[in-house]
Amino acid sequence: QVQLVESGGGLVQPGGSLRLSCAASGRISSIYAMGWYRQDPGKQRELVAAITSGNYTNYVDSVKGRFTISRDNAKNTVYLQMNSLKPEDTAVYYCHAVSGLDDYWGQGTQVTVST
Repeated sequence: QVQLVESGGGLVQPGGSLRLSCAASGRISSIYAMGWYRQDPGKQRELVAAITSGNYTNYVDSVKGRFTISRDNAKNTVYLQMNSLKPEDTAVYYCHAVSGLDDYWGQGTQVTVST
């Protein structure tokens, strides 16, 4: 089992920045990849960014150049640095981990970009 705990969401003005954190615990040695998804009410959950154990990264086109995913293996934590935030980035952001044939989700953290 893997447990994921997110933090760092909140309210920010357009053009501002936030950093999300996702701390993993449990069978972390089996984690192959971690990432961040987001979901707005009435919309499908979409992959925002992902990072593998080999540090390969992938981003959805809408956040390229603005968001950066990184990991600190010593702290078992994955980060999502979000810069130049736009109102359309508003969503609940979920941390996700892949371990073998299983995947795990955090509880979600709200990000609201508004004046």
